[in-house]
Amino acid sequence: MSVVRIDPVTGGRPVPSSDRSTLLGVTGEPLADIGQAPRLLAQAALNELRRNADGVPPGAELLVEAARLFASADLDGESIDDYVNRVTLSTGLTAATVRLAVEDLVKEIVALPATTAAELPVTDFGSGFRTRWVPRGRVFAGVMASNHPVPNATWVQAVYHGYSVLVRPGSRDPFTPRRLVAALLRAGLPADRLAFLPSSREVGEFLLRKADRGIIYGGRQAVETWQGDDSIAVRGPGSTKAFLDADLDDALLDHLVTSASFDGGTRCTNLSAVLTTRPVAEVADRLARRLSTLPVLPADHPDASLLVLDAHRAEQIRRQTAELRTELTDHSARHDAHEPFVRLENGSLLPRPLVLSADRAGHPAVGTELPFPFIVVAPWTEADGTAPLRESLVLNLLTEREDLAERALLEPTVRKVTRGTVLPWTAVPGIPHDDNYTQFLLEPKGVVSGDIDSKAGRHLAST
Repeated sequence: MSVVRIDPVTGGRPVPSSDRSTLLGVTGEPLADIGQAPRLLAQAALNELRRNADGVPPGAELLVEAARLFASADLDGESIDDYVNRVTLSTGLTAATVRLAVEDLVKEIVALPATTAAELPVTDFGSGFRTRWVPRGRVFAGVMASNHPVPNATWVQAVYHGYSVLVRPGSRDPFTPRRLVAALLRAGLPADRLAFLPSSREVGEFLLRKADRGIIYGGRQAVETWQGDDSIAVRGPGSTKAFLDADLDDALLDHLVTSASFDGGTRCTNLSAVLTTRPVAEVADRLARRLSTLPVLPADHPDASLLVLDAHRAEQIRRQTAELRTELTDHSARHDAHEPFVRLENGSLLPRPLVLSADRAGHPAVGTELPFPFIVVAPWTEADGTAPLRESLVLNLLTEREDLAERALLEPTVRKVTRGTVLPWTAVPGIPHDDNYTQFLLEPKGVVSGDIDSKAGRHLAST
């Protein structure tokens, strides 16, 4: 595959940058020559967007057309197959995962009107009284990660609601936001409503500080600055746990294995911890044995299901998991005949699924997130209460206990609760992923027209 040249895009035009970097794939080959946006260019893009921002939504039809183009058209000389190959090689996601992500992105964009309606309360109060939901600002900044393409739907939603948007792509996946920007512009979005800015972390933080609203994805270190900032939606690191209070039959085992390994374990909603009232070693052994059957294949193989890594990233994770193995019991070592990291013929490295067990629910490893199938199993007793269930993006309750379900729902750090064999990412429009994102973007304003009910108007005015 040829090396693609990527530059910042402002005003609908690429802006050549002399500050360039080479994006290497998981096999070590160059994939893209990327021009980085310096802070001066980011400031100029911000000024242009703010000068022309009017807050007027572009219309759902334009977004639907952009979604169609994203999934099927040649954009900037890139076919959809080229795009899938590039994202597979740059991120290590399997080709099947990237193709599914394209479908999911299209579904999320097409569903934006339904999502918006579901996440806002009734706004028509009759007799001339209603609430209008409008953007909380004019300029939005999206600082994206590279673990999965689908989170890019969040900044597209900001476009849908009328924001002008600055996008700083993830360092390993500039391809998804670049393709979405091209699709939106070809569908008819005014060129001064979008800017695509590959850049340093510092420039990304500058964009977040200057925008009216923003979103950031990343690990704990990347997002900690923005925790508690009401104008920034923080996404990461996710922690998804299961509470297993039942015998582990085959159906439950299938459910837990799928929860941990779907999309190669790269989703923020993939399972990473199991708290259980059942024998810990038995549960961990069965999970490890089942996960050990997942095949060792390169990411572009049609049957591949596991993430692959470049050598540098693999070494980082190798050190992290080696430390965890010294503290916890390694159940995968008993059941997986492969080395923990398998070097493939193309030079990439495949981390094997890893199941560890801890001796207590409060062990600090419970809740650790890694970008491949990784589970820590720990015991839970009545004395532990809900403490080990806290700090969960999704909590999957495999129990009949209604009291525990209620306590989990009332726990502020548990963001979503699923019950039974429901996969953690299951949702329909209106089900919050992590709070109500539509209301993060929009605020209510009262509108009272001339055809009001005079009695109702006087009553409200007097109170």
